[in-house]
Amino acid sequence: MKTRMEIEKKRVAGVSVIAAFFLTGFKLVIGLLTGSLGLLSEALHSGLDLVAAVITWFSVRISDTPPDKNHHYGHGKIENFSALIETFLLLITCAWIIYEAVHRLLSGDTKIEVNMWSYIVVMISIAIDFARSRALYKVARKYNSQALEADALHFSTDIWSSAVVLLGLILAQFGWFFADSVAALAVAFIVLGVSWQLGKRATDMLLDRVPVSVVSQIETVLNQSVGVVKYHDLRVRSSGAEHFVELTIHVQPGLSLAEAHEVSHYVEKQITKEVSRSYVHVHIEPDKHASEAWETMTV
Repeated sequence: MKTRMEIEKKRVAGVSVIAAFFLTGFKLVIGLLTGSLGLLSEALHSGLDLVAAVITWFSVRISDTPPDKNHHYGHGKIENFSALIETFLLLITCAWIIYEAVHRLLSGDTKIEVNMWSYIVVMISIAIDFARSRALYKVARKYNSQALEADALHFSTDIWSSAVVLLGLILAQFGWFFADSVAALAVAFIVLGVSWQLGKRATDMLLDRVPVSVVSQIETVLNQSVGVVKYHDLRVRSSGAEHFVELTIHVQPGLSLAEAHEVSHYVEKQITKEVSRSYVHVHIEPDKHASEAWETMTV
């Protein structure tokens, strides 16, 4: 039976696919009719967003699949991999936009036709992008989904790039046709910035880079945990929305096996409470220095 999390993630990802499909077609038609490079670059951007949205939709369907005999840590990495694919798609977008914009500016072929539909498509695009980015961010933060967060970043970036294109259209209306190509370049640089953020995060996850913020949360819990003398060998790896934690704690000497287990169980419970969707393994050792102090006291 599907969980509420799976239903919400799949629904918001599915609606994003529909929204991206509509925006891509609308921008492409109006861009071809007007010859606006700004709108055509936006159409290409939205087209790759459509591909990214489809990838996200598939990834969230797979990522929550339970662990099996071939994937002991589950399938969460598929979300990180999809985010990396989205990065490459965005870079392809940038390459085409920059090439076409520079070519038009150097050749002087910048004249475009600006009409009512040019403004309508951009305004509708901004409204849809705003609604979709908010919905995606809400679910992404709720369930710690990098794939949905990457998709939300795509839509929120489209808001700014559409605003830049709108400005270019307004200036072109007054005869400054070169502004459309300049606007397209601005879109490209916005997309480059987003690509860098997405690519870095996805690569860090795939290479098991230490999630500093998560480690900080765990260390705070450990420093406040009753019964833990000290700890070491803290290791954390992230896979999609899940975190796998391993550590060794030292406890007071003289504790029974049941008492020591109770301490480790308490630590696991506190960490999972602080870090959502975390799986914790705690190894217990009697503290050597505390043990020596205890033996000195009992002599």
